[in-house]
Amino acid sequence: MKIKSILILLLSLQISLICHAEDAATATPIPQELLTGFSAVPQPTTTPFQAILTDPTGNFSLGFLRQNQNQLKLAVIHVASSEPFWVANPTRLASWAHTTRLSFNGSLVLSDSKTGVSWSTATNGHRAVLLNNSNLQVQNRATQTPIWESFHFPTNTLVQDQNLTADKSLVSSNGLYSFRLGDDFMGLYTNLNGGKRLLYWKHTAMEAKDEVKEGEGPIYARVNSEGGYLGMYQTSSKPVDVQKFSTFQQDSTTSSFLLVRLETDGNLKGYYWNGSNWMLNYEAIGETCELPNPCGSYGLCTPGGAGCSCLDNQTRFESGGCEGGGGGDLCGGRGFGGGESYRVLRRSGVEPPHKELVAHVTTASLAGCEGLCERNCSCWGVFYSNATGFCYVLDYPVGTVLGTGDGSKVGYFKVREGGEGRNRVGARVGIVVGVLVLIGVVIFGVGLCVKRLQRRRGVSGGMLKEENGHGASPGPYRNLKSASFRSIEMSVPISR
Repeated sequence: MKIKSILILLLSLQISLICHAEDAATATPIPQELLTGFSAVPQPTTTPFQAILTDPTGNFSLGFLRQNQNQLKLAVIHVASSEPFWVANPTRLASWAHTTRLSFNGSLVLSDSKTGVSWSTATNGHRAVLLNNSNLQVQNRATQTPIWESFHFPTNTLVQDQNLTADKSLVSSNGLYSFRLGDDFMGLYTNLNGGKRLLYWKHTAMEAKDEVKEGEGPIYARVNSEGGYLGMYQTSSKPVDVQKFSTFQQDSTTSSFLLVRLETDGNLKGYYWNGSNWMLNYEAIGETCELPNPCGSYGLCTPGGAGCSCLDNQTRFESGGCEGGGGGDLCGGRGFGGGESYRVLRRSGVEPPHKELVAHVTTASLAGCEGLCERNCSCWGVFYSNATGFCYVLDYPVGTVLGTGDGSKVGYFKVREGGEGRNRVGARVGIVVGVLVLIGVVIFGVGLCVKRLQRRRGVSGGMLKEENGHGASPGPYRNLKSASFRSIEMSVPISR
């Protein structure tokens, strides 16, 4: 009985301690403002998000978002779904360590005692707050107006009632794609090396409700929460273009929330929150082959759901593309004009994706089109149409090519004989050399055996007399000339 009483007492004590711990946790609410002197460091046991600041509704939170166990992003997330809406410095991750600190001294500053400041608002404000639309602000002491706000520095997401101006852009989390505004259009771009951008989707303002007026300022994009659409505006409250969210239904409850996001495949998608899930309700690109690079380097995408394959028709398609991929150019090595060595791949029935957005010249023949690229080390390939004479020149690495049933459309592509290609060649050479060395060792060993056999039988010279008096090689050498040996062929598979 005494043991039972002790066990009951210990259990009660444990339950009491757990309750007190929970009470202590709930007794320390997440603040709704950060004042001068505030600082916070990541806690070692926190995963995956450590909240630092919340909005009045509790729907959004600013805090440390854990990445790869030992790194962090300073991010604003949607609490119910844990989706990040904004990241302070997406290209430079901080360490999840006690040396990392977020502080407020008029500026929000993310720093590391070992590496220094990694991000700052560079302001002189009174407080930092998070609004109920997920906008993080540093506000002025006297007027309580924002002197800095996260809405002016979007990452990959545009939320409802947030303006995307012409001097800003959305960038996919992998850094490969961007969403930008032109004079009268919105466009999606592939971000190439050297700061170059390649337009692969363009939507021009339809001017249904208002006109784009020259000289009256640039346009901006905005997710309209009342009508449920992505709109382009200029100076009027009336949009110059409307792209409706197809499945959006007006919802007056506080749970409904709209956004558009540039995804890692290069598509711009719209979503709304139904209270428990993000529901897809808009896609800028509806066909897989119209995405910027769905099949990777030297991949072939055929419309109609045929899937991905490789341009050379022999290499097995794998995730990420086919052989020969890589960035840079062909001007930095030992080939023509100092360029890299390469082989040529030709394929009929292909055309450039998004060709209506690609510049072209007119040549009299396919040979003339190829000639524009052959001696130009910055050219990776060309497309030629025999019907029109249009020649499309690629001054960037070959990505996914569009398949078509028209045999009059031909592609000419350079495949770098370096990187993967050079490794494959080296592997094949290594196999051949290894086989030759093995043959040499076998022959040398057989020779030693023959000599030893001769010494044992007391025979001099390299020939033995058979009973019929004809000279013949000893057993092993005789076998080398046999029909069974000649029937063996040694081959090394060469992948293309």
